[in-house]
Amino acid sequence: MDYHLKPIGRACAATGEELVPGSTCVSVLVQQGTQLLRFDYSEEGWSGPPEGTIGYWQSIVPEPANAKTQPFDADALMRYFEQLCEDANPAMAKFAYVLSLLLLKKRRVKLESSRHEGEVEYLELIGSQGEGPYEVRDQQLSDEEIEHIQHSLNAYLANEWS
Repeated sequence: MDYHLKPIGRACAATGEELVPGSTCVSVLVQQGTQLLRFDYSEEGWSGPPEGTIGYWQSIVPEPANAKTQPFDADALMRYFEQLCEDANPAMAKFAYVLSLLLLKKRRVKLESSRHEGEVEYLELIGSQGEGPYEVRDQQLSDEEIEHIQHSLNAYLANEWS
């Protein structure tokens, strides 16, 4: 016999407080009449299994499913990167740098070389289909800054291309 249970809830069944991604929760399977119901409790809201409990388990609240973004087409990303390089807008230099790292990861561009002008390093890139060359200043960003810019870039591109 197959059982179909709902995924983890958004709020604690006892307190009504939001179940925060990454926090610990206790999930309970309860028999009510002919139905099997799932209830999820925060650590603060857990006072033991309710009446009719068939089983319970502890787990970590996952990130929301919609937090994942669909990957963008590498060729479309390349066109946007080319636009940023042509415009040479200093305000978009960090976007261009993060986009170049993404394109390197996707193997859509290759690192030909790098050069230094004093303390500043420049990446010299060439497209995998012969585009370029492109020169992108290394922005010396922390991992957190790169992640923040990548989220902003994803939101911008999703809005622009939807």
